[in-house]
Amino acid sequence: MPTESERRLSAPPTPESLREIGLFGALSDEVLDYLAETLPVHLVDAGEHIFKEGDTGREMFVVLSGEAEVLKRGKKGGETRVALLGPGDWFGEMSIMDVQPRSASVTAVAPTRLLVINSEALDALYRKDLKSYSLIVLNVARELSRRLRVADGIIADFMANVFDEYVVSSRRK
Repeated sequence: MPTESERRLSAPPTPESLREIGLFGALSDEVLDYLAETLPVHLVDAGEHIFKEGDTGREMFVVLSGEAEVLKRGKKGGETRVALLGPGDWFGEMSIMDVQPRSASVTAVAPTRLLVINSEALDALYRKDLKSYSLIVLNVARELSRRLRVADGIIADFMANVFDEYVVSSRRK
């Protein structure tokens, strides 16, 4: 028999808890009720892979509780953590948007409760409520834009440091 803690972990999210997540920003109570009732929850143990870089996938995940890390494989084969995700964060949306293999691996670093949104669920929402579907897609686009801005800043800083190091070391010679 499951413990009270296990029952809480596997229970569907409430519309109120979904309202606090940016992905669902501006959605009506009716749509939040629908999503809370229809989207499955997946429990992942610490150390468990949610997916691996190169996998195919047609779903994204919202962290309801716990933590997960995003790992990107380098050219030499090692993995580097590029993000640590917590409650309210989402990931895996690129596989729905561009239908390409997973661009990174994601692993739970603590027991993690995930809301699963697959392409069929998004299609059902599109057919049920085009405005709400559009708001979710816009919220995903906003987050992707934010992530791109952060990545651009990191690349610019890296290139400036490499250039500065190259100039300094070439002047010493």
